[in-house]
Amino acid sequence: MTLFVAKLIWSLGCVAYYIIRYPHQRRARKTATADRRDLVRERTLMLISYSGLFVVPLIYVLTDQPKFAGYTFSSIQASIGALVLVAAMALLYRTHRDLGPAWSISLEVRDKHTLITRGIYEKLRHPMYSAFWLWAISQALLLPNWVAGLSGIVGFGTLFFARVGHEERMMLETFGDEYRAYMAYSRDLLRLCTVQKLPLICSLKSGAVQCN
Repeated sequence: MTLFVAKLIWSLGCVAYYIIRYPHQRRARKTATADRRDLVRERTLMLISYSGLFVVPLIYVLTDQPKFAGYTFSSIQASIGALVLVAAMALLYRTHRDLGPAWSISLEVRDKHTLITRGIYEKLRHPMYSAFWLWAISQALLLPNWVAGLSGIVGFGTLFFARVGHEERMMLETFGDEYRAYMAYSRDLLRLCTVQKLPLICSLKSGAVQCN
């Protein structure tokens, strides 16, 4: 593998992401929202994540900047990155398919939505976050630049650690005991924090959308 091919693979990953997400995002715009949480905060976090996963690496792919942060390209490392990227896109596709209309790009509560525990969600909680972590790791392996390569981990990591606790609280407020039972048997492989000790809140709203 060459550096050009590695850059091309990263670019194809971005295209695959768009193809996977576009129909769901289009459908989400037409779905009624009962409650939207932390709108300004959410948009800020998504901008940070977007910059790390798209903007910074795209600048490197097109210009090789910043040159001071470059290091020797490794075909073995890039090949591993390509495999990780394939796994990330496969998991991303599966999570979107299993969520269906329940998907949202941000923290939202919608009418008549139920807790999704089927498919990949039966065993793994927040699998979409896992997919994005894999994507960020693949970027670090594909692009031999300390800034462009690691920007995805930094950008998405910022969103992840700032959002996931809020999302868990939203699910607990909406589903109460049902979500606590789900937390008891599902696994969140990449989550390093927990809200298991939060007091039970049963507000019994109409339904919630699962972001990830």
